[in-house]
Amino acid sequence: MSASPEIARKQTYEAAKLAKRLRRQVGQVIADFGMIEDGDKVMVCLSGGKDSYTMLDILLSLQAKAPVRFEIVAVNLDQKQPDFPEHILPEYLTARGVPFHIIEQDTYSVVTRVIPQGKTMCSLCSRMRRGALYQWASANGVTKIALGHHRDDILGTFFLNMFYQGSLKAMPPKLLSDDGRHVVIRPLAYCREDDIATYAEAKAFPIIPCNLCGSQENLQRKVVKRMMEEWEKNHPGRSETIFRALGNIAPSQLADRGLFDFAALGAREGAARADAHEWLSGGDTGDDND
Repeated sequence: MSASPEIARKQTYEAAKLAKRLRRQVGQVIADFGMIEDGDKVMVCLSGGKDSYTMLDILLSLQAKAPVRFEIVAVNLDQKQPDFPEHILPEYLTARGVPFHIIEQDTYSVVTRVIPQGKTMCSLCSRMRRGALYQWASANGVTKIALGHHRDDILGTFFLNMFYQGSLKAMPPKLLSDDGRHVVIRPLAYCREDDIATYAEAKAFPIIPCNLCGSQENLQRKVVKRMMEEWEKNHPGRSETIFRALGNIAPSQLADRGLFDFAALGAREGAARADAHEWLSGGDTGDDND
């Protein structure tokens, strides 16, 4: 049974409001971090998941009205996983008129040979995927590499590093690769995962599941995700507050000696007190042997 006209109007209104919010958030993060400049060639890394589809869709909509001219090319890495539906992305991108390229590289065989059965493959798979994408970007004049990580991915990575690695770091909205050759951007950094999921469903993107390799999602990341969901359920807005904190850091209020010179702070104060004492005493140290 089809929805009533009133329900249909409400659904259309909510969908339009969501699309507007996502466009505003993506536009804002692009402006805040100087992600896209005039003449850029942006490589949108398209996996076939809800996040990368949404990123591509929003960037295409912004491209038409942006104050700067930039080029978009969608790139997918076909890792030769068994039963991977090779036709889905080319058909979708062709229908939308988006320039694209499919990189074919059998990383699946390498990963399954190296990683013991039952262990998560995601870490090695991610490194090999990144290497293939960087290589293509270098060979094809790409100036920015766009990844589909959203706000909740960034927060999850922050807590994973804090809980399991003992470090305060996440995934920045904009990053220079270790070799200094590539600028990586995350246009969805201000977007919530549940908004993206709703948007992707409304758009009926042809989603390709990320379980073709049989690998299970990282258990630690699952634990962190459940923790964040519970927080948001009991304390709405907490995730947004924590995300804002990532951009509001006071190095002198932490304990990283590489970010703040605590030793010099004390040394200067000590030296100043000693100088003041010597000046007030006229240089008399109390030594009567002169």
